[in-house]
Amino acid sequence: MSELPLSFACWDYDRVKALREGRVRPEGIDLNCLALPVEETFYRQLRHQEFDVSEMSLSSYVLTLNEPDPPFVALPVFPSRAFRHQSIYVNARSGIEKPQDLVGKRVGTPEYQMTAGVWQRGILAEEHGVPVDSVTYWTGGMEQSGRTEKIALDLPGTIQVTPIPPGSTLSGMLAAGELDAVYSAGQPSCFGREPHIRHLFEDFKQVEQDYYRRTSIFPIMHTVVIKKAVHERHPWVARSLTKAFDASLRLAYEDLTHRNALKVMLPWLHDHVRETLDVLGAGYWDHGLERNRHVLERFAGYSHEQGLANRRWTPEELFLPSASDSFRL
Repeated sequence: MSELPLSFACWDYDRVKALREGRVRPEGIDLNCLALPVEETFYRQLRHQEFDVSEMSLSSYVLTLNEPDPPFVALPVFPSRAFRHQSIYVNARSGIEKPQDLVGKRVGTPEYQMTAGVWQRGILAEEHGVPVDSVTYWTGGMEQSGRTEKIALDLPGTIQVTPIPPGSTLSGMLAAGELDAVYSAGQPSCFGREPHIRHLFEDFKQVEQDYYRRTSIFPIMHTVVIKKAVHERHPWVARSLTKAFDASLRLAYEDLTHRNALKVMLPWLHDHVRETLDVLGAGYWDHGLERNRHVLERFAGYSHEQGLANRRWTPEELFLPSASDSFRL
């Protein structure tokens, strides 16, 4: 019996490396892995549904559930996670010395709906006294002009979101003082070049570790989606893919702890792994609904509170039951 050919678009992560190399093969599936930058994958999948399976922004996926007939279903698989305190940048000339100083300021963000921004706004509101509607948001490309929201938004009137002027970039406007801060995933090029551009949280590593110790939240950025039409024709692929992603993740864990010869170009990798385990514990990147329930519930709450999701989705509603329930021999 021939295997089912499926295309899979995802960035070049260590946790999917075994899938790309064929060391892990999903049962019954011939997976054609395409290593594409995340923004290209998201754009092509959201606008044109080009791939059978793909990495997807968690926020964008949740927004597709607002549609009468959502185009995707999701697996409880999380190829990207990141603490986001470290990617909030401020112009020191705007008088921002602590998070509360953001109130009333002009904040740039590539897209209001992007997952990093949802986490950043939620954390600033919940923990640092910066309500979501207390700043004005300006959207556009970080280094290239012309970026727009991938999904149309219908925000409450209390939240002000305005595209930056044509030809402008967030990095350029932050450096010039036309923006007071930027909430982003990446680093603006003006950081390190302009001395007045700095992190909001200069000691972000300590802040992020303290945040995890209080909340046990390692923020999820991306999930994996299957086109709904593919799942309806072949419902078994959900479990097969989930098992394969779990197997690939286990091999990535093993690579980090391999000691005879370093597989990653970090000379003190062992110490970094030890420090990470001391803070986050074993299995800190594990997939699955139950282990990540508290993270998903917090994100779903933020998305709804920020005017994005039309209701507060439960984790069970976000992910396929056939891939989410536990199975043991």
